[in-house]
Amino acid sequence: MGDVAIHSWDEVDYGRLGGLIDAVGFDLDTTLAKSKTPMTREMADAFAELTHHIPCAVVSGGKYHLFTNQILAMIGDKADRNNLHLMPTSGTRYYAWNGSSWQCRYAHDLSPEDRDAAIESLTRHAKEQGLWLPDDSIWGDRLEDRGSQITFSALGQLAPVEAKEAWDPDRVKKNRLAAAVAADLPKLTVRSGGSTSIDVVAKGIDKAYAMRQLSGILHVPVSRIAFIGDRMDPDGNDYPTAVAGAYAIRVTCPDDTLEAIRRLTAVLSLTTAE
Repeated sequence: MGDVAIHSWDEVDYGRLGGLIDAVGFDLDTTLAKSKTPMTREMADAFAELTHHIPCAVVSGGKYHLFTNQILAMIGDKADRNNLHLMPTSGTRYYAWNGSSWQCRYAHDLSPEDRDAAIESLTRHAKEQGLWLPDDSIWGDRLEDRGSQITFSALGQLAPVEAKEAWDPDRVKKNRLAAAVAADLPKLTVRSGGSTSIDVVAKGIDKAYAMRQLSGILHVPVSRIAFIGDRMDPDGNDYPTAVAGAYAIRVTCPDDTLEAIRRLTAVLSLTTAE
């Protein structure tokens, strides 16, 4: 993987990029919005405008309900919804606009047996490693069965951003837990998700899979898709997009993404005008 290229958002030549891509994919938490919170008004306006110039996809470990709260409720009817593709639970589900509503076009749900095995392994290893905190120390559900994905959130799904960021800044806890669970579930994919979470999905399902699916949906090569995300380190859940061949752009926060969107939109607007 030595030839995998990751581009920092502030070093990208957006004038050149505009001619290299036919679509843009985005991570959600810490990329388009703070964790589990709605997009800002500025981001919603900029993101909606971008959809009028190029197909845009959002790929996140979060469930569809979070997409509705964090994205759809904020952009309203300002976006070109025919140019917006929603891929929750790490691309195991795909939603597209059918002219009147958002329709689930596919869902790769885990079997009941696989879901039970994932929940058992996550619970057991989290307790063994001291990561199963008392109920009064977490915010919301720590284990979620999302059908196509089982997610363990050490601090609970509703934990404040500051607590999440402080819990495991070097990702040692999460990576250790993911490795232990992966050893139990060789037929499934186990990976470090958000800042405090571990996701379990069907084998071979990650954001590289999502890029290949998006490529087929849009009839463009993966190499003609840019992907913007904050977890572009080799153990991060955005890194597989680069491995798949997408033009990978690293950001550190939604403010970086907002500026990247504005720069790209400015370039694409000129192209459209011509």
